[in-house]
Amino acid sequence: MSLKNVRLEVMQHLEKDVDSLIEKYLIPVDKIWQPTDFLPNSEGNNFFEEVAEIRELAKELPYDFWVVLVGDMITEEALPTYESWLMDVEGVDQVGGNSWGKWVRHWTAEENRHGDVLNKYLYLSGRVNMREIEKTTQHLIADGFDIGTDRDPYKNFIYTSFQELATYISHNRVAKMAKERGNKQLFKMCNIISGDEMRHHHAYSEFVERIFTVDPSQMMLAFQYMMKQKITMPAHFLRESGDKISTAFEEFSNTAQRIGVYTSMDYVDILEKLVKRWEIGNITNLSDEAEKARDYLMKLPDRMRRLSERMKIPENSYQFKWVEPAVLR
Repeated sequence: MSLKNVRLEVMQHLEKDVDSLIEKYLIPVDKIWQPTDFLPNSEGNNFFEEVAEIRELAKELPYDFWVVLVGDMITEEALPTYESWLMDVEGVDQVGGNSWGKWVRHWTAEENRHGDVLNKYLYLSGRVNMREIEKTTQHLIADGFDIGTDRDPYKNFIYTSFQELATYISHNRVAKMAKERGNKQLFKMCNIISGDEMRHHHAYSEFVERIFTVDPSQMMLAFQYMMKQKITMPAHFLRESGDKISTAFEEFSNTAQRIGVYTSMDYVDILEKLVKRWEIGNITNLSDEAEKARDYLMKLPDRMRRLSERMKIPENSYQFKWVEPAVLR
């Protein structure tokens, strides 16, 4: 049987549990928070006063902070790309409406709130160039992405397990920075987003755990493959208006590293957490090739940590079109 058919068979085998996993990891619409819970009420009498407060508190946040917040928001707003990608994964049936397709739609519905609330906050803050941000978002969706997973569910679930934890770290750190600057509203907003991301991380990690129990060798090889090629961020095709793909994402990453929102060390820590969570060192019934893959994965965190320690991040801020020069401090 081909690898493609084996993966499809495994996905079909696991599908019986997906509905219960939806109940475990996703929250019903009527119970979960919505963006308006954290934004001024446009129907209320105090709307303009609340907007004025947002704009005043926004003045206390430095340039690099705004760059990271904008980049995080744009990444969240490119959700149509992520949904269409996952809907094309082997075993996810969009036409027949199987449980995997239901998971992707419900996960997307939760994630959609993140970009929505951050977009509205940025608009009200008066500290960013929304038209340039909107152009970048449209570019990112139009350009699509290639995360190196093809239609392989094993590779895709490795990717999402990793990426959801990375976005948790980023939103959580931004939340703490906002709180330190006295911006409790933005803290609550980013903090609750990070909570969603952690919940989703646990879900995708459990998908991987379940695959390890039925197809350990191929799951191990998929894990090795993804770590050899490195996990690329969803917004790696980020670009500003008039620019080619490459510069914007590199400078956004430099900014995030410079202020400690998401660093190369965080990448290593996530890898280490996944190796521990999936108990890679204790998995049995592996093929010879998968045993070699396991050895590679067990040694990889230390190797990557040594490389990370030698990395140097540019100290100067890149001037993005998203954030007006007046915000530079």
